[in-house]
Amino acid sequence: FRFLTKMWHPNIYENGDVCISILHPPVDDPQSGELPSERTILLSVISLLNEPNTFSPANVDASVMFRKWRDSKGKDKEYAEIIR
Repeated sequence: FRFLTKMWHPNIYENGDVCISILHPPVDDPQSGELPSERTILLSVISLLNEPNTFSPANVDASVMFRKWRDSKGKDKEYAEIIR
């Protein structure tokens, strides 16, 4: 999954690729389950956009800024200004 428009987000690489585990192919294990549906993938991406995973960032700088913004309860304006 790739965004064509540049995005400043902790889980999106500079080239627009989304860093989310559901996009990785299942392991070679017959018990690993089935491939995710388009609906599941889209819901996961939407959820990730709303709630970034700062434990596995694709964009470390965006992740650091997001955590500062979140921990300051929105008082640190740097992240908010960039994402607008």
